[in-house]
Amino acid sequence: MTRFALTIEFDGRPYMGWQRQAHGPSVQQAIEEAIHRFTAETVQVFSAGRTDAGVHAIAMRAHVDIEKPLTPFKLTEALNAQLRPAPVAVVGCEIVPDDWHARFACIGRSYEYRIVNRRAPLTWDKGLSWQVARPLDAGAMHAAAQQLIGLHDFTTFRSAHCQSQSPVKTLDKLTVSRHGDELIIEAAARSFLHHQVRSMVGCLALVGYGKWSARDLKAALEAADRNALGLNAPPDGLYFVGATYP
Repeated sequence: MTRFALTIEFDGRPYMGWQRQAHGPSVQQAIEEAIHRFTAETVQVFSAGRTDAGVHAIAMRAHVDIEKPLTPFKLTEALNAQLRPAPVAVVGCEIVPDDWHARFACIGRSYEYRIVNRRAPLTWDKGLSWQVARPLDAGAMHAAAQQLIGLHDFTTFRSAHCQSQSPVKTLDKLTVSRHGDELIIEAAARSFLHHQVRSMVGCLALVGYGKWSARDLKAALEAADRNALGLNAPPDGLYFVGATYP
């Protein structure tokens, strides 16, 4: 039995999220079934993060145990061949110790959220970014975002369906930058609550087009009440971009 660490890229649009679901296809299911097709083994793939329906990944980290003797190269080639034409690809693979765990060994997770700030509808970027027609002030959004950095009760920014034992989290990074029509929001923490990044982005958008002030954002945080949330951004623009390990 060999444990392989995988780095996975995927377009989340066809899926109900990373985790296996009874009511629709998932990224985890696609990978596990692909492995079964060339090893005849029933495996479970563990990931660093569990993304929602419609959320994407540039570098999701995961691990899987396989009995069949394979090199990382052969596993990558076989897995990508079996995954086609699904929008899922293994972009990295390595052998790791048997006690290495993609989720429990992870000490940091990074997300990126992409907003296209223009009136014209999205074409090739549709489903891969959030289109906001109203002009956004990226500077005001970035300044307001710094109030969310640090240790806080993020109940306001937490889905009612969140399974985390505590709403208290430490947010290490939240930045907003503009690149032409595109705004990039980068977030990093040891772990996130369900819908936390999307909820923060939605409220920052309210700041960006002047409906909220930075003070309103702080009041929403301090309320520790989901009803104080101004807006939950759609999944379209959210990407899991990295996992950090010791």
